[in-house]
Amino acid sequence: MDLGIKDRHAIVCASSRGLGKACAAALAREGCHVVINGRDEGTLQEAADDIRRSGGGSVTPIAADINTPAGRARLLAACEAPDILVNNNAGPPPGNFAAWGTDDWQSALDANLLAPAFMIQAVLEGMKARRFGRIVNITSAMVKSPRAAMGLSTAARSGLTALCKGLANDCAAFNVTINNLLPERFDTDRQKFMAGLMMRSQGLTLEEARQAIANTINARRFGQPEEFGDACAFLCSAQAGYISGQNLQLDGGTYSGLI
Repeated sequence: MDLGIKDRHAIVCASSRGLGKACAAALAREGCHVVINGRDEGTLQEAADDIRRSGGGSVTPIAADINTPAGRARLLAACEAPDILVNNNAGPPPGNFAAWGTDDWQSALDANLLAPAFMIQAVLEGMKARRFGRIVNITSAMVKSPRAAMGLSTAARSGLTALCKGLANDCAAFNVTINNLLPERFDTDRQKFMAGLMMRSQGLTLEEARQAIANTINARRFGQPEEFGDACAFLCSAQAGYISGQNLQLDGGTYSGLI
């Protein structure tokens, strides 16, 4: 299927690895001109080279910390009139509610609520004026299935979800959509980190820890980043203009709720 976004301009945040990189690669394959972002210049350049080899559109790497105003300004200066914005950022580690202090909460809010909110604020009016915009936020399955240990992430990302639902109501008439992708158990560095925690706490081997995590998913496997990237690309497509304000779970069929 031709997604109808050839030569569109896209910003994909935190895209030097993992799910962000997969989204950038999928958009580039559709012929988009993609600005990718990360803090480590070496890793970022490697990602840009990998994405270019997939063919399609162009790739511009921007080393910047999107948690800061200066970092966001650098990213936006590289793509002044984006048609597509994919918000992504690292989440805080799991922990104990009793131990979290002000700095922990502020860091989570900066990364998973304020940074994406300010990126949306910077691009939304231009998208509305041009009568085309696709905004996709990569959040977490925990937004709909909270766990106490993931409270920092869940609280911040749920706030972003609520904000964007209200914005989606107001911008749909301008052919601007805002949707959220809720991943769970994709085979990325995040899952390697979680497997490492399980290894140390339960005395497991890496293979045993990974299998134990995979067994929590109905599909009994990890999701592949490419599957996630293709879902993101569809939400950014011309054909997805009637889909907005939604939370799409990519979790191997694991969520047990109705809505």
